Amino acid sequence: MNNIIELSLQFWLLFLDSAPWLLFGLIIAGWIKVFVPLSWMQQQLGAEGFTTTVKAAVLGAPLPLCSCGVIPAALGLRRSGASKSATTAFLVATPETGVDSVSMTYVLLGPVMAIVRPIAAISSAIVAGVLVGRDSAAAMQTKESSQQSCCASQAKQAPTQQAVAPPSVFRSAITGLHYAANNLIRDTTPWLLVGLLFAAIVNTFIPDDFLSAWGSGFIGMLVMIVISIPMYICATASTPIAAGLLLSGVSPGAVLVFMLAGPATNIASLGLVRSELGNHTLVAYLTGVIGTAVLFGLGLDALVATMGWVIAPLVGPENRVLPLWLSSLSAFILGALIVHEFGIKHFYRKHIPNHA
Repeated sequence: MNNIIELSLQFWLLFLDSAPWLLFGLIIAGWIKVFVPLSWMQQQLGAEGFTTTVKAAVLGAPLPLCSCGVIPAALGLRRSGASKSATTAFLVATPETGVDSVSMTYVLLGPVMAIVRPIAAISSAIVAGVLVGRDSAAAMQTKESSQQSCCASQAKQAPTQQAVAPPSVFRSAITGLHYAANNLIRDTTPWLLVGLLFAAIVNTFIPDDFLSAWGSGFIGMLVMIVISIPMYICATASTPIAAGLLLSGVSPGAVLVFMLAGPATNIASLGLVRSELGNHTLVAYLTGVIGTAVLFGLGLDALVATMGWVIAPLVGPENRVLPLWLSSLSAFILGALIVHEFGIKHFYRKHIPNHA
């Protein structure tokens, strides 16, 4: 019974610390969604080459699309004329980082990780895109999109919203908030809660030295890759899991590898690359993502050792950078949005079929 109480307390503390930053990230992400049209990006990403690859990585990095939502978006880009290299860079950078995940990284893992993570994600996307662009053996195969991710409906909704007569800035801002409170909450919450639960379990039950024996160095990074590939997780939800791994003795470099490889190498993304871009492209994709992640992981561990940096989970009252009332209010709002999306709306969908 005491363990259950301790687990619940750890989960609540993590949720309390994360809520303000997640809400902030959701708001910014929703506004990016409405003020940076996907159609505009499609016009920028049609050519092969290094410049286009960099552009796709930089444009995709802050967008509010997780591992689920990026798949139909990347498919739409490709079938709208985007090059292989640009599609690959977009597919890697978008789920590996974002405004919400960076803000949560800052509060859970500290400023060093919050800086290194987006840099490593964009670099990983560029390397993967360049490798794919050089792969002349890959053949484009257009197939039915029935196997695409659970969020395929989003790819159909976005053009409809952007095709309406130009709304005012105020209405666009409201639309962005509505998108954040519904679509983004629906896409990110399940794995976010799983991530927070995982971190709470680690804090409660796993000894500090349990993973330290194999959680460092090159072998530890390979273990993180093996763990991350079957996981269907977005950058935001991977952050509390990473905090739990760090608490268990896994090195910062290995944790960084997990945060990069997890969102970018899930089975759905790999299936899209294989079906739309070919087997040779899939090999180049994995080489770019995994190779860059490991290099950045090794580099981060080396810097931590030589520079004396301290990278540790910043959770608990002693590390709270925001006032308790703000964290509590944010947790209440976020909790209400989750209950509304997965409780009230789910009830209406199930019992009142005509409910919008």
